[in-house]
Amino acid sequence: METLRFASSGTGGDDDDGDLYSGFDTVHPALDIKNLEADHGFQEAVRTSYGRRPPTQSRIPTTAARLNSAAPPRLGTSLGTAAPLHSSLGGGAGGGGGGSSDGLRRPMTSMRGTGYTSHGSVFDPLHQANKGPAPALISKTEESAEEKIKALERRVMTLIEESCTAAAKGEVRLALERAKEASSKERSLIRQREQAGLSDGHNLDLTFSVLFNLANQYAANDMFTEALNTYQVITKDRMFNNSGRLRVNMGNIYYKMNQYNKAVKFYRMALDQVPNTHKSMRIKIMHNIGLVFVRMGQYSEACTSFEYIMQEEANFKTGLDLVTAYFALGDKERMKKGFLRLLECQLDIDDDEKYTTTTEDTQANLILEVIRNDPLRKMERQMKQEAERSILTAAKLISPAIENNFSDGYNWCVEVIKNSQYADLANDLEINKAVMFLRQKNFKDAVDTLKMFEKKETKVASTAATNLSFLYFLQNETELAERYALMARDSNGYNDAALVNLGNCCYQRSDYEKAREHYIAALDIDASCVEALYNLGLTNKKLSRYEDALDSLLKMHAIVRNYPPVVYQIAHLYQLLNDNDQASEWYLQLLGIVPTDPHIHQRLGQIFDSEGDKQQAYQYYFDSYRYFPSNLEVIDWLGSYFIEHQVAEKAISYFERAALMQPDQAKWHLMVAACHRRSGNYQQALHTYKQINRRFPENVECLKLLIRLSSDLGLKEATEYAQELKKVERAQEQRDSRATSGSRPGSRRSSSRASRSGSAASTGYDDAAAPKSPATRASARSGRSVPGSALSGGRATRLSLNDLDENEPFVPANKQVDSSYVDPLGPPQERPRTSLRRKQDDDDFADEELGDDLLPE
Repeated sequence: METLRFASSGTGGDDDDGDLYSGFDTVHPALDIKNLEADHGFQEAVRTSYGRRPPTQSRIPTTAARLNSAAPPRLGTSLGTAAPLHSSLGGGAGGGGGGSSDGLRRPMTSMRGTGYTSHGSVFDPLHQANKGPAPALISKTEESAEEKIKALERRVMTLIEESCTAAAKGEVRLALERAKEASSKERSLIRQREQAGLSDGHNLDLTFSVLFNLANQYAANDMFTEALNTYQVITKDRMFNNSGRLRVNMGNIYYKMNQYNKAVKFYRMALDQVPNTHKSMRIKIMHNIGLVFVRMGQYSEACTSFEYIMQEEANFKTGLDLVTAYFALGDKERMKKGFLRLLECQLDIDDDEKYTTTTEDTQANLILEVIRNDPLRKMERQMKQEAERSILTAAKLISPAIENNFSDGYNWCVEVIKNSQYADLANDLEINKAVMFLRQKNFKDAVDTLKMFEKKETKVASTAATNLSFLYFLQNETELAERYALMARDSNGYNDAALVNLGNCCYQRSDYEKAREHYIAALDIDASCVEALYNLGLTNKKLSRYEDALDSLLKMHAIVRNYPPVVYQIAHLYQLLNDNDQASEWYLQLLGIVPTDPHIHQRLGQIFDSEGDKQQAYQYYFDSYRYFPSNLEVIDWLGSYFIEHQVAEKAISYFERAALMQPDQAKWHLMVAACHRRSGNYQQALHTYKQINRRFPENVECLKLLIRLSSDLGLKEATEYAQELKKVERAQEQRDSRATSGSRPGSRRSSSRASRSGSAASTGYDDAAAPKSPATRASARSGRSVPGSALSGGRATRLSLNDLDENEPFVPANKQVDSSYVDPLGPPQERPRTSLRRKQDDDDFADEELGDDLLPE
């Protein structure tokens, strides 16, 4: 910018009017760069290291350029006068201003009007700095008495709501605690009102709510005395309106306490407090009075109450109670009248046809789908079920009493129901009639009754055929049972019971694959059919599909908890899968349900015995013997356990019990004698062996033992027993030879072998029938044929058909009697060696001969 024209300070002149652009070519000395070299202040500022300029004279304030404020002077414009600009060199361009002698002036570049200053003041355009700090907050005053009372009332109401919520959830103890706390807070509230002088504003509704809730919670926790006292406080206070109705609750409490006279008294007092306009309330109280009279055995008074209700507002529940009271009185005519009055009760619900889709309107179908299972529809179903239950129960109750026999009574009820608005229940009553025949063990009439439904509607026919199939299955008539099961399935394809019956018939024929298919089909219809689940598990077990069987039974266990047959099958499946830990766990769970089942104790004993835990196995075997002392397998195991532990005298009692159970089995008697001998009682053992010999004279083992024991005791009877043994063995050989020769073609000898009880051939254990244990059975050794004995020798000397000539007479071979003895309990255990023999050192000079010179003189 080379030229700048400033407005003059005057009011205008001739020069100004002549040349409008005059003055713009003049440059202010302060802005003229040509004179900077001669400017001493500028040069001095440039020479300093910090760029500081020398001090200047104070500026002369002017008022020409101010904007009605204390702002600093600004540059002039063409519209007004401009203040003279002072340079650092001297005078201004236009006069009118004074200054210092040196004339140093700084250009005025700051704007005070915007709030800035050269004196370091803070930015404060709104001039708030001079007002000082804000005053301190005023502290909140204390709550007034009324506010405290209102807060406490809200707290009491909250506690009442919490108590009611807990009671609705079944948490009666928590509900009682909240009710007590609310009562305590309410008493504190009353005291605060009295202290504040606000007794006139007492909240009666709050007090009533607290006391009423507290009494209800006392009653819910069976604290009847406290509940009665609380109700008494409410009923005696006349400030509470309609408090007399709470005597109904007091009557209910006396009913629970079996104080029926007081219950009737309070019911009647409550009935007097209820006006006639509250008809429903009065009917409920009258029904309670009738029930109390039934409990007291005053059936006539009960009938009066129920008849009043049936006249005023008949309902199914009261009708059933009236029929029951008539039945208790034994009045047949009044029973019939009461049943007819019951059938006259109206069921005010809509027909099922309303919920059936009959139009093609999508919107209407959606609405029907929504209301088909809404709460109102569920309530209608409950009312209908209650009506059907009342009618059928009354019919089953009075049928045996109203006529001479059961069948005639049922027929009367069926005819009456058919002529009423509940004709659909007639078929159900016929089915119940067949069930009653079954309970009376009258299968013929039950079958005849069910057969009448074969030509009726589909649902009833299917139900009747299912029951017929079950009846024939119980009578072991599998073909008829399967026939009616097929008929039931064909009548109703969604009848899961019919499919279960079909599966049972296939299972009975051992057709397990077909039975499995039927059970699976039944589960497809109803996944919670417990009969199909259990039978499917048994079928898979028969097919050795243990995992599938386990899966089915575990599902049933989730539906029916702690059912002993299911728990047993699960445990047995785990045992078959060799998972002894899981098997023992389920068996122990089963013992918690049936602790006295001896078979379960035996199974647990077998599991622990297989794992080598003899002590635990003995405990369970002993418990099984304690609950059922006639199990030969358990007896055998316990006797063997004591023999293995060298306590033969304790095994005697078990083998004696086995001998009592099977007196014709010589092995138990031999075990008893062997226990006597091993315990050192040789005389008793000899006496027992003699008794066995007298009872079983052909028992070879007994004769051998007698020979050995007599020889050990030095008795002369040993020779006699040896001769007897020789005769027995010879007779045995003859029988074997006859049997061998009798089996040849053309032989006239009988091929049958004479078998005698207690013979030598019958003394051994049968592998299929003998009780087995994972442990070594010492008792089993007594029944095995001993090598070298007469029994095994007889089998070894049998003649073949080629060695015998049918024309030659049979001559028995003379054989020396083998009197060797083998202990039936096995060889006795060796005595533990408690000392060591001193090892003899080899003498190197043992074989040398000593000379005479080395011998002592």
